[in-house]
Amino acid sequence: MSADPGLFAHGLALAAMAAAIAYWWAAGRLLRRGDAWPRWRTISFTAGSAGVAWIAVSPLPGDPFTAHMMEHLILGMAAPLLLVLARPFTLTLRVLPPGAARRSLLTLMHSRPAAWLVFPPAAALLDLGGLWLLYRTELFAAVQDHPLGHAVMHGHVLAAGLLFTFSVCQLDPVRHRRNLPLRGATLLAAGAAHAVLAKTLYATPPPGTAFTTADVQTGAQIMYYGGDVVEAALAVVLAASWYQAAARTRQRRHRTYSPRTASTRTPVRSTRRTRLAHYRDLGTRDCGASGDQGCA
Repeated sequence: MSADPGLFAHGLALAAMAAAIAYWWAAGRLLRRGDAWPRWRTISFTAGSAGVAWIAVSPLPGDPFTAHMMEHLILGMAAPLLLVLARPFTLTLRVLPPGAARRSLLTLMHSRPAAWLVFPPAAALLDLGGLWLLYRTELFAAVQDHPLGHAVMHGHVLAAGLLFTFSVCQLDPVRHRRNLPLRGATLLAAGAAHAVLAKTLYATPPPGTAFTTADVQTGAQIMYYGGDVVEAALAVVLAASWYQAAARTRQRRHRTYSPRTASTRTPVRSTRRTRLAHYRDLGTRDCGASGDQGCA
């Protein structure tokens, strides 16, 4: 069950290619003006965009349900992780000059609706809830032979995967950066729900479908073990974020309580005010030169 290469599929592939070209241009502009931007992020975004374009127009080999699960794994889990790791919003903010466009993007990212959308439990509910609705009802059987329904399903899988990955990692600047325990607990709960769904599919195919038992069981195994790999990678990102945050906290404490600066120390502003001030100045400062401190 692979995507019909119709108008939506080709449009999605072209959008992914255009996004990759725009990312290359923005990263190149930073490098040309002497700012730092890790090349591995450009490679990550390129790989994620290529995965989306490939799934959109190229049918995968194998039995129908097995091929569909490979599409689900790439489009809904692997590609979103690669795209989010590239920090596209941070790159956009650094490339845009101070002005209306940059202020509008910051306003959108710091808006209340955006804050709710990237609230980790809400994003997990949209992502995993949609998968349970798709595979444990007759919805999957209803859309598999309809190109438009199939296109909508693929669009939802990609959008929900991006939203969930963004909410868990929170590498780009957002209005409310959720704490690590909440994000970690959400990842564990989502991983458990994903694994249980794969086990139910191994035992019982989606209602209304006529896939062979071997096809369904192979697809369920791909969903189970492939999901574990991507979720482990997300856990590594969370652990790295915790380590970097702890290191920055130690550095701030060392600077604050250093004997040389104790007599001239000025009162430290609250963490939230300092972060908001940084976001207002983002783009005029070189975040990448110091390991993206404050942008992570």
